[in-house]
Amino acid sequence: MKTSPAPRRLGELAAHVGGELLGDPEQLIHGLNGLEEAGPGDVSFYGNTRYRRQFEASKASAVLVGGDAPPREGLSLVRVSNPHLAYAKLLRLFHPATRPAPGIRPGAWVHPEATVHPEATVLAGACVEAGARVGARSVLYPGAYLGEHATVGEDSVLHPNVTVRERCVIGSRVILHAASVVGADGFGFAFNPEGEEGPEHFKIPQVGNVRIEDDVEVGACTCIDRATVGETVVGRGSKLDNLVQIAHNVRVGPMSLICAQAGVSGSAEIGTGVVLAGQVGVVGHIRVGDLAKVGAQSGVAHDVPDGQVVSGSPAIAHREWLRASAASGQVADLLKEMRALRRRVEQLEKAKGE
Repeated sequence: MKTSPAPRRLGELAAHVGGELLGDPEQLIHGLNGLEEAGPGDVSFYGNTRYRRQFEASKASAVLVGGDAPPREGLSLVRVSNPHLAYAKLLRLFHPATRPAPGIRPGAWVHPEATVHPEATVLAGACVEAGARVGARSVLYPGAYLGEHATVGEDSVLHPNVTVRERCVIGSRVILHAASVVGADGFGFAFNPEGEEGPEHFKIPQVGNVRIEDDVEVGACTCIDRATVGETVVGRGSKLDNLVQIAHNVRVGPMSLICAQAGVSGSAEIGTGVVLAGQVGVVGHIRVGDLAKVGAQSGVAHDVPDGQVVSGSPAIAHREWLRASAASGQVADLLKEMRALRRRVEQLEKAKGE
């Protein structure tokens, strides 16, 4: 049976997020919700003026706001520098993460030559192969597979049916969501016109590994392929959404965000703090520079300089893409005008000839 979190005083919550309280510090708060869904006893947040109407109509008891939000009669406010971040901190306070008790459960399979820390948890149906290591307080849920000589650091979580293949390295505080695959073979083939059975795509052995650094989160059904030689790397603090493809020998820098259905081709380099929006495609052997941003469904075929924002396919500077997109909407009207002008010119030439 699900239990509700214990109520907390509003003054305590304001102190927890370092905010300035405009309201009753003794007011009891029972939970958090969106502006439209919140009711008495709830805290919400208002961090974007596009939601001004919802803010003005909200029935929440208190709202986390930025410094420029107007006061509202009958509504307590907590002023903070970043309402979204403050809301996330309160969600964590009300709903702290839970983990199963440590130990190797009946039905788990752990090779005698594997090393599982006494404070780690391996649940039924998980598999830890020879030479693999699981760090303190890490959890392997049912169906998780850790290959030979693979390593998982401390406080990491492998959700159900995650696969971490042989020799791959998972850092500390890493979250791998369900059915993600780390260390499958990279997509590498050499064309051989004279194979034993005729022309063939000769498989190139993929003998490298994958290294995922600390504080990375990988979404469900995301695939990160092992390097042909060397390493495929996902840098510290980066977050990958569901259904992302990271090819062999890619290097993703620290603190980058890669959204759903994006794909990064082999040996591409993604810099520090990069954002790849949904369904972006990056060709191989190029660099997307530090702090660059790539708009949704863009195709990146060339290097992107540090700090540049690009969109479109092929990707160009975002402002140029906006102008081109606006112009493309006028093409039909321009064609009509051109046809009308052509007819007019033909009429004038005919009249002149007469």
